[in-house]
Amino acid sequence: MIYKTSCLLLLLPLALIFLDFILISSLAKPTPVTSLNVLTYGAKPDGSKDSTKAFLAAWEVACASAKPTTIIVPEGRFLVGNLVFQGKKCTDAPISIRIAGSIIAPEDYKVIASSRQWILFDGVTNVSIYGGLLDAQGSSLWKCKNDGGKKCPTGAKSLLFDHSNNITINGLKSINSQKFHIVIDESNNVNIHGVEVSADADSPNTDGIHIDKSHSVNITNSRIGTGDDCISIGPGSTYVSINGIQCGPGHGISIGSLGRSEDEQGVQNVMVSNVDFTSTDNGVRIKTWGKDSKSFVRNIVFQHIKMKMVKNPIIIDQHYCLDKPCPKKESGVEISNVRYEDIQGTSKTEVAVKLDCSKEKPCTDIVMGNVNLAWQMVNGSAQASCNNANGLAKHVVVPFTPCLKRDLLLT
Repeated sequence: MIYKTSCLLLLLPLALIFLDFILISSLAKPTPVTSLNVLTYGAKPDGSKDSTKAFLAAWEVACASAKPTTIIVPEGRFLVGNLVFQGKKCTDAPISIRIAGSIIAPEDYKVIASSRQWILFDGVTNVSIYGGLLDAQGSSLWKCKNDGGKKCPTGAKSLLFDHSNNITINGLKSINSQKFHIVIDESNNVNIHGVEVSADADSPNTDGIHIDKSHSVNITNSRIGTGDDCISIGPGSTYVSINGIQCGPGHGISIGSLGRSEDEQGVQNVMVSNVDFTSTDNGVRIKTWGKDSKSFVRNIVFQHIKMKMVKNPIIIDQHYCLDKPCPKKESGVEISNVRYEDIQGTSKTEVAVKLDCSKEKPCTDIVMGNVNLAWQMVNGSAQASCNNANGLAKHVVVPFTPCLKRDLLLT
């Protein structure tokens, strides 16, 4: 009896180890992924048959699945009208959309132009888009606007994520949007990587990526050239990181415009790094309306930036106005703690640095260090213009901005 008991005691640890192995193996087993091909639901890759219903049908199945699902868009050209992918009834299991081909809008811009967007993801969670091309075919609407047509519609944004969380956009190419190309609105934890955005330099309001009322947005290693801002950051946006961008043509990277309405939210905690601007209207810009406002811009860093033939490399414009007539008021938007570090290159105009701040709420804690901008003329010396701003100039600052005090400890 004692012998049997001893054997059992010796075998017990081995049994426990075996059970642990079984448990760990079961936990490590990958969750199966369901794959859905849009061709199965009737999509046609010929660029002529409307595949809108097929895309929505595939989404409905993925949305209802408790397991991770991949929607496959194979090679070919898929014509779709307005697409609305609703997330309210989804299980929140991850959904990946892998695009090998192209998704194109109808050639007649009127089909989608009256909508807010062409492709909408509304209230979704854990959605990723990989690869592919979106072609909104917006050039005919641009022509209508540029020719001064009075009946031209505003146009549709190409891709909009609204009230969404945990979003990834990787390797997507968006071209010829009627209006903004990619919009992140009231969303959180968004990662955009390796995208390419392209529209003609004279295409109106075709911002590459626009962020509005969103938190924790990261944009990396992307190439953007449009007729408006490469990237624009609107009211209520916080913790935005932009890194490794090639921008041009376009209007640069802008915070704003802000303060159009008095109770508009502010923008804070923005980092813009490692950006190359080529032949853009602006480089790094903050723009606010000349109106009463409770809004603010604070904790902003622009660093490691190269300018090549940029009209306004560094600009704060607190008298921005598109209305006719303009109210001609001072902006109430408070701008503070903005840092410009390691910014080099050439300006297309003589004034390379322009800080045009509000008399009512002057810009405070503006810091420049290792800034060296030359006027793109033979032996041309760039100038700086500064109104209603204060702060520090550290190390080399060329052109020197007169409203900034030199930090004597670092010069």
